[in-house]
Amino acid sequence: MRDFTDKVAVITGAGSGIGRALAVELAARGARLALSDVDDEGLRQTVLACAGTGGQVHSYRLDVTDRAAVLAHAERVDADFGRADLVVNNAGVTLLASVADGSWEDLEWVMNVDFWGVVHGTRAFLPLLTESHGHLVNLSSMMGLAGAPMQSGYNAAKFAVRGFTEGVARELRADGVPVGVSCVYPGLIRTNILRNARNDGLRDYQAVQEGFERSVTVTPEYAARAILRGVARSRARILIGADAYRTDILTRLLGPWYLRVVAGGERRAVTSTGRRPR
Repeated sequence: MRDFTDKVAVITGAGSGIGRALAVELAARGARLALSDVDDEGLRQTVLACAGTGGQVHSYRLDVTDRAAVLAHAERVDADFGRADLVVNNAGVTLLASVADGSWEDLEWVMNVDFWGVVHGTRAFLPLLTESHGHLVNLSSMMGLAGAPMQSGYNAAKFAVRGFTEGVARELRADGVPVGVSCVYPGLIRTNILRNARNDGLRDYQAVQEGFERSVTVTPEYAARAILRGVARSRARILIGADAYRTDILTRLLGPWYLRVVAGGERRAVTSTGRRPR
């Protein structure tokens, strides 16, 4: 899909971050947009940001964890636009908690949004994408390439997205279905994901959040352009940011041995600071 003019793009989690940036970028390129989120005000702001382009924009309140709602959403988009050419399952949340201390409810929450939301969106829109010979984009993460402390639930969801998306791509190719499939692995992106995170009372969480906001330089707009460039080139894997590339290289070169390498760094951090990094 090299030209997005008049293409119908469906984006979940469009109320902020990468979802909003994708919407604005696609609107500027002449796409027609079906935007959804659970954040009504954020979604409204995204629609306003796209309005100056004059393209067709519809917004929908959607909880991606609700399977019936996502299936109904696909029917509504079909009724409103008559097709879907690009589907981006972008809605996501994060959880900072240890596997020992985190709650069952929070683990289920992050899996339901980050993994099942992708599954629901993929299955609901695949018939429309098959008709249009379109393109499916699922958002994993750098955390879908390598595990990290205090991120086991998020890791689980993003690794699952990776496996699911690669499996879908192989099935479609084996069956000769003309749908492109991309899995996206963003590194640290300057979004509100930590502001909206659950952290189970994590010590020093405010400092973690402030440090993230000071140090992260990759913008959602950069990420959006990288994703669309990857779609235009039919990339199966789209890495965003130097940290994502480093993580990919580390795990490819070392395999499971990367765990020893990063564990050594964590032990040194504990020794120098007198406490485990948060």
